[in-house]
Amino acid sequence: MEKNISLVSPLPRESSRQEGIASLRTSRWKERALAYFFLAPSLILFGIFLFFPLLKSVYLSMFLTDPQGRVASFAGADNFTNILTSEVFYNSLWITVKFILLTVPTGVVAALLLAAISIPKLRLTKLFQFFFSLPMAVSVGTGSIIWMVLYHPTLSILNYALSLIGISPIAWLTDPKWALLSVALMTVWLNLGFNYIVMLSGMQSVPEDLYESSKIDGSGPFRTFFRITLPLISPSLFFIGVVSIISAFQSFAQINILTKGGPMNSTDVLVYNIYQDAFINYRFGIGSAQALILFVLITLLTIVQFKFGEKKVHYQ
Repeated sequence: MEKNISLVSPLPRESSRQEGIASLRTSRWKERALAYFFLAPSLILFGIFLFFPLLKSVYLSMFLTDPQGRVASFAGADNFTNILTSEVFYNSLWITVKFILLTVPTGVVAALLLAAISIPKLRLTKLFQFFFSLPMAVSVGTGSIIWMVLYHPTLSILNYALSLIGISPIAWLTDPKWALLSVALMTVWLNLGFNYIVMLSGMQSVPEDLYESSKIDGSGPFRTFFRITLPLISPSLFFIGVVSIISAFQSFAQINILTKGGPMNSTDVLVYNIYQDAFINYRFGIGSAQALILFVLITLLTIVQFKFGEKKVHYQ
């Protein structure tokens, strides 16, 4: 009898362990349900304003539409074929690449230099930080209007400054040689506040002990900057690079306000070309197909950046 009792006695422990596992699963399920409940408003907004337009673009890219955006006939892959064999598309892509090359490196270097200048604890450091980060508070529309006045043919402050040093006035927005550069300059200024704040926060996170040790070892300011500061702020540099390239691909408002793709299509970037096809020429199928191609290009470029660029990032 004692042996039988000893064999039966562990059963209550086994049942209690199973009950504990079941209660744990129930609590986890409740936590997940509560998390999805709080995420539901965001998921609904994402579904309405992100996922539904994406699916709608995929649908419209396979059809020809009338001026009201209604489906007229099935086109299949013809829209993509027409785009990929069009000189206009490749011209817009090349202009977009030039716009990226003009804005991204310049914006990163400018923010890096301004952050390096405002790091030392000087009397006017806080004032410098305020002015350098001020463009972040300016919207694209407001900034475009400000720079439109600066670029004005007769009221331009920039041309007045050039005349003081004997340089003839420049047709900033009406000369095909200067239009893209002018929009790029305005874009660099507009993004400077955000880039500066990210770069400054990265520099401020570098431990002071490293700088003190480098001074003891006899390292100069330039050697310290390139050997200590740059490697330690590489995560900030990588983040700004990725975000700036995506933002440059999506630039539209400043081009629409300042040049409207002109003169002579010299500022007709991909996004503005999509806008023209979809909302001016009412070719929503072609516009949707171009938007999907742009989405694929940005995705592939971002993957390449993470594949090769992140290897040079040093995380503390």
